[in-house]
Amino acid sequence: MAEPAGGRPVTVSDVQQLVRRKDEIEAQIKACYELLEGQKGVGMHEPLVDAEGFPRADIDLYQVRTARHNIICLQNDHKALMKQVEEALHKLHAREKEKQAKDEAEALAEALSQQQSLPQAFAKVNAVTPGSPASVSGLQVDDEIVEFGSVNANNFQNLQNIAMVVQHSEGRPLSVTVIRGGRRVHVGLTPKRWAGKGLLG
Repeated sequence: MAEPAGGRPVTVSDVQQLVRRKDEIEAQIKACYELLEGQKGVGMHEPLVDAEGFPRADIDLYQVRTARHNIICLQNDHKALMKQVEEALHKLHAREKEKQAKDEAEALAEALSQQQSLPQAFAKVNAVTPGSPASVSGLQVDDEIVEFGSVNANNFQNLQNIAMVVQHSEGRPLSVTVIRGGRRVHVGLTPKRWAGKGLLG
């Protein structure tokens, strides 16, 4: 099984199958060697004839010859299989690398497109007093403000703009849009008098 049918990519189960086959061949080789051991320890190279050149009578020549032949064939199969395992693993790793690179590229592209579609922020929340109208509305420290009522990046000049909007909107809900953690979040904020300073806190 050099290449899975239909030229499809190598999978982990293909590799596992190759490894199982390799284990089977190794077990067969071991069994053949054990058989040779059982025949008075004749290995792969001991002579099969006696001193006078007659076939040895103390061993089963047929069994020994067959075992030796099988070992040679199995070792060749084993070598070829190891090459296949190596190639399959190589392909598998190359595909994993490719997939990882593709995933990273997609994640990067998505992050970039999100950044591009996010509006321009003109101010950043650096403090929110607990219990204040800002806190109650859900504003958080590090929120980047992109819209505060009618104020946005295009018409914002200074914080006085925000102060004006707040004074004119006392007791009325204001639509505030912020960027939080790379996402656009809408907050309903009602400026009003509270225990602390100002109408927002």
